[in-house]
Amino acid sequence: MSEPAIHITAVSQAEVPATVAFVMRARATLFPTLDPAVLPDDLARFEAVYQQGGDACFLIARQAGEIVAAIGYLPYDHRFAQLDYRGQRTVEVLRLFVEPAWRGAGLASRLFEALAEKARKQGIETLYLHTHPFLPGAIAFWQRHGFTVVDVENDPLWQTTHMEKRLDES
Repeated sequence: MSEPAIHITAVSQAEVPATVAFVMRARATLFPTLDPAVLPDDLARFEAVYQQGGDACFLIARQAGEIVAAIGYLPYDHRFAQLDYRGQRTVEVLRLFVEPAWRGAGLASRLFEALAEKARKQGIETLYLHTHPFLPGAIAFWQRHGFTVVDVENDPLWQTTHMEKRLDES
């Protein structure tokens, strides 16, 4: 029996509402303390941010027409004072969500590799992201994909873990 076909594509304009709904559902599951009524700015302005935003990208994975995973990147906004990416084309990888039924099947890796290839083609030098130890397997996943930990915030709740990958070291 063959594996069901997975299609990874950039989000079309017609797919924006379904993509935003998918991300918000996944976000609510992983971060239940966040207000589900508050739409993050990048999602509220999806077309302007991801489809017309230059160094931005958002990919979805579909199986049988349904979105089963998503990932994106945006230009890094320099909001963390301890990180200095000035003079480098740096993007922040964000919103990696995979439906529970698809976890462990390599889909997150496929999505990330497609995203990294888009970044390389755009001339991006550094991929940055942050994650948290309470997300099962997140830090190890990113390390398997060449990311290194560059800082861990001393916050007992979030313990935000900052990671980077230089694309010239791939």
